[in-house]
Amino acid sequence: MTPTSATAMILAPGAIPDLSLSATGLLTWFFPKSQGTGQILKTVDLADNSPHRYIIPDDPELPLPHNTTVPNPRSANTPSTQLFSATSQPPPGTTTSPTPNLRRRRLQSSSPEAPSSSATGTGITSQLEGLRTGDVAAHEIAHQPGRTDGHRPSRKRRRLLNMRADGISGTNGFSQASNGTSSGKASLNGQATTSANGESHANGAGKAPASQTYYGHNREEVTRILIQSLYELGYSGSASALTAESGHQLETAGVATFRSAVLGGRWSEAERILVQSFRNSGKNGQESASEETLLLAEDANKNEMLFYLRQQKFLELLEARDLGAALGVLRQELTPLNYDIDRLHALSSLLMSPTEMLYDQAGWDGSTSASRERLLADLSKSISPSVMIPQHRLAILLDHVKQSQINNCLYHNTAQPPSLYSDHLCDRNDFPLDVGIDLTQHTDEVWYCGFSHDGTKLVTAGSDKMVLIYDTEDFTVLHRLSDHGSGVAFASWSPDDTKLITCSQDKKARLWNVETGRCILTIDHHSEPVTSAGWAPDGESFVTSSFDPTSQLCHWSVRGSPLHMWKGGFRVQDCAISPDGRRLVAADTDSKIHVFDFRNYEEDYCLSLSSKPTSLAISRDSKHMLVNLKEGEIQLIDLETAGVVRRFSGHKQGEYVIRSTFGGAGENFIVSGSDDSKVYIWHKENGALVESLDGHSKGCVNSISWNPADPTMFASAGDDRAVRIWSRDRNRPRQTGGLSTRGVSTSGVPRTSAVRTTFYI
Repeated sequence: MTPTSATAMILAPGAIPDLSLSATGLLTWFFPKSQGTGQILKTVDLADNSPHRYIIPDDPELPLPHNTTVPNPRSANTPSTQLFSATSQPPPGTTTSPTPNLRRRRLQSSSPEAPSSSATGTGITSQLEGLRTGDVAAHEIAHQPGRTDGHRPSRKRRRLLNMRADGISGTNGFSQASNGTSSGKASLNGQATTSANGESHANGAGKAPASQTYYGHNREEVTRILIQSLYELGYSGSASALTAESGHQLETAGVATFRSAVLGGRWSEAERILVQSFRNSGKNGQESASEETLLLAEDANKNEMLFYLRQQKFLELLEARDLGAALGVLRQELTPLNYDIDRLHALSSLLMSPTEMLYDQAGWDGSTSASRERLLADLSKSISPSVMIPQHRLAILLDHVKQSQINNCLYHNTAQPPSLYSDHLCDRNDFPLDVGIDLTQHTDEVWYCGFSHDGTKLVTAGSDKMVLIYDTEDFTVLHRLSDHGSGVAFASWSPDDTKLITCSQDKKARLWNVETGRCILTIDHHSEPVTSAGWAPDGESFVTSSFDPTSQLCHWSVRGSPLHMWKGGFRVQDCAISPDGRRLVAADTDSKIHVFDFRNYEEDYCLSLSSKPTSLAISRDSKHMLVNLKEGEIQLIDLETAGVVRRFSGHKQGEYVIRSTFGGAGENFIVSGSDDSKVYIWHKENGALVESLDGHSKGCVNSISWNPADPTMFASAGDDRAVRIWSRDRNRPRQTGGLSTRGVSTSGVPRTSAVRTTFYI
């Protein structure tokens, strides 16, 4: 419709317009000429284009009640009309003002003076009623907040649905962060600016006011730990910048001075700071800030801290062979403290020892920076962490996080540590739950199986007097060792896997060359069956155990020379030497565990048990031993404290020897055979039963061995004459290893020996 025809559409008040007409025609009808003036009462500036589909009214759309008087535009509540998009042109004969901004959509008065409230309200209200009578719902009136200061309402921008409300920081209606960074300088692209509402924003990102917490954590503690970590990582500049920006210091002046004194060997200065700190500790924190003092922990012991300092001083003097000065420190500085008398006696004995003995007997590696760093770490335990953060604190916390995830992962069986980027969870399908290979070379019960340290070989032994060595690549038989005259109950690999000891009911132990399969030594000393053996870490000697009460434990060289015979009086069911070579552990038939210092052959302690032990094993880190008890319980015992760490139960244990062991990539599991022909696997840290596997047809599962080199493989040996290789590959068809294909009789196999499988009474 052309503009010239729009003037013909002016309708009488109360008349209903033809809604099929254009928006221009409706507007001409909606705003009639004022009486006698020849001017349009109101003008409307329209947008160039159709409204955006997300445009909404400035305020929520509210229906106008009937017979409601529309107030004056200068009153407190000015009505805002929702209009269609069209090109507005005045009727012919009217005077047009300069072209207004076409992006505005507010109502304007064409004259300086607005008409009175009564004159304006009546006409518009009656015409609005006409619209409602005609069901023109698209023209409902929405209320717009006005102003009470006598001025016309401020201009408003077009509002979109996805725009923020006024008063919220943002740009173009959106709040998009720029990596969470902002700056105090005004610039673009992620730098802070100041909005009209007084709020900082930069494309939606602004520097929020510092909170007292960081996602529930103390903000100062987190910041100081980050500063320490940056220094440890070598980012000194970043650490200094973070210190300056946050206002948090890593250490107080007193701590920095104390650290420097200890690491620099300035013992008098370090002692002065310690003594002054203990004096100030009684002032309830009222010490002067200028004093170089430390905030001590509640349980800090003055004599203990001084003893550590003076002990370091004493040891450094000994290393320098300044015996006179060292003796003076011992008599005049260490002795008056009256602290740790046993340690004091041990230090005095070092005066006559050569320097090389000093390192071993004192457990000290010299006056290098490492020993002083260790001293500082020990002293820091008595200093409040609020002023001196323990060393490597972030790394320790991250270790706790990783270990917690491993402990909560039921099937964790990998040597790779969990990533910090995501939560850790292992798949059950990666766990060795299926039998991949059956080894059926034995003709009678299989009593023992064990992988070599490098995982390339597997040894099995049993009541058929036979010892078999397999290549784990394809499980072909490398050697058949048949020199024993009776059943073989145990075998042990040397640390380098070049030699093998076998223990038999024929009262002999034999030493074999693994490469040639030749017997190179026979121990024919015991008068009763030889039950087990253990290697010294150097591989040059080993220990044999026996039911012989007169020579139950014997230490031998690989050339067959006896090195030590422990005093008799008990019979040994099993024995093991810790991988670090410090301890020899022996389980007797009288419900006791004997722990010896393997370096001097003295007994450290004897642990009484609630039931007779059938076997024991020591962890690779030499911290724990695993004891299988006749009553059907497996105990994890701390070797240092002799305390029971955890108990495992659920398997069936009777009169027979069942050799439980550690398993998994990080020895995260406890694995045991059972009298019900099953294999049981527990999680070492939480004690949960991970799996109960049906793998053997009849009788007891006597021995388990987990491949040290392949955490997805373990072997089990049972009374059904079979050795089964478990793996995680579910798609691999079951194979029969070796030359023989004879299976297990369905009628079962009776036990052929009671001597090796029952306790010697």
